[in-house]
Amino acid sequence: MTPASPADIPAVTVVGIGADGWGGLPAASRAALSDAEVIVGGPRQLDLLPLPDCPGERVAWPSPLRPAVPGLLAAHAGRRIAVLASGDPMFYGIGRALSEEIGAAALRVLPHPSSVSLACARLGWPVEDTEVVTLVGRPAARLAAALHDGRRLLVLSANAATPGEVAALLRERGFGPSGLRVLEQLGSAHESVYEGVADAWSHAPGDPLNVVAVECRRSPGALRLGAVPGLPDAAYESDGQLTKRYVRAATLAALAPAPGELLWDVGGGSGSIAVEWLRVHPSCRAVTVEKNAVRAERITRNADRLGVPGLRVVTGAAPGALAELPTPDAVFIGGGLTAPGLLDACWEALPTGGRLVANTVTLESEALLTDWYRRHGGELVRLAVAQAVPVGGFTGWRQAMPVTQWSVTKSPHESRS
Repeated sequence: MTPASPADIPAVTVVGIGADGWGGLPAASRAALSDAEVIVGGPRQLDLLPLPDCPGERVAWPSPLRPAVPGLLAAHAGRRIAVLASGDPMFYGIGRALSEEIGAAALRVLPHPSSVSLACARLGWPVEDTEVVTLVGRPAARLAAALHDGRRLLVLSANAATPGEVAALLRERGFGPSGLRVLEQLGSAHESVYEGVADAWSHAPGDPLNVVAVECRRSPGALRLGAVPGLPDAAYESDGQLTKRYVRAATLAALAPAPGELLWDVGGGSGSIAVEWLRVHPSCRAVTVEKNAVRAERITRNADRLGVPGLRVVTGAAPGALAELPTPDAVFIGGGLTAPGLLDACWEALPTGGRLVANTVTLESEALLTDWYRRHGGELVRLAVAQAVPVGGFTGWRQAMPVTQWSVTKSPHESRS
């Protein structure tokens, strides 16, 4: 085998380290740290390394960390750099930022068991059946999307206050009977665990290095939220501007969200289409455009309550408010169809293969959709929903206003025209 040239050697070695410190590292990780000219890490991680064995210059990450990565690497270019990471560097760790910055070919990663692996080993939980939610640098509200009766969750804590925040959120979202176990200093000689129920949680903040295990239990009478689009209308705060449950489910089916895709929700109302698009997969992204400031604030509250605080809400009138938005994979128009230039702007923004879905209940907007259907194809359907209601001592049907829906996928021919 031909020896590797200096150009083939990765510029940065990322070493995963656990709470057990130097003593828990395998030989390859120890060798990389001993050989490094520069060792970068958090203060707690750097303190785990014995000075005689790791004589390289020690550099603590500044805060915020991500923007500092390019400058810090540039400042030590040409030197042997080792970066310390908690557990597995590629699992919600610094490994991702480094890979995106310098490329995978310039990176050597030496992982350590993650806190998730260690926690599941202590709990006897199969890793593949355990959902992981990180609250490190993220709002606690995102946990709400993972709450389903009987599910087991592991929450990666931001600090010592996270367990109390998790317990409070569980109570607020109707999961007060859920059991919690807090596992601290996993893998170290000081490892410990304490537990309780969210409804009666009274533990003071403990060690900042912790993972919270949650066994979800829904309170009797709490609103049940499923995992597919079509949440109950009662799940939303609304002034009446809400795509109703059955039409919403049909609309999301037409939009066909997939992991990583971006939605424009134009005329957000209560934000239900964007919220349920985001609940499909954690990597989905959405922007809601709503001209009414009161409704825009309501959309933000709905997104937080339903576990998708990453929803971006733009307050402004379309099509003007669309000008600076990133290219969408799909567009939903739930209001304002007759605004001059709106449909044209949305259509122009879509790339080849992008989907557009528009709903309306008015004859004027229906005529507009009929014209676009004639020119661009797709599907034009009418959705009619009736509900059984009391009629005297009997029961009859009450018909909701029918919704006309146009859905279309932009073809290569349309992109060239």
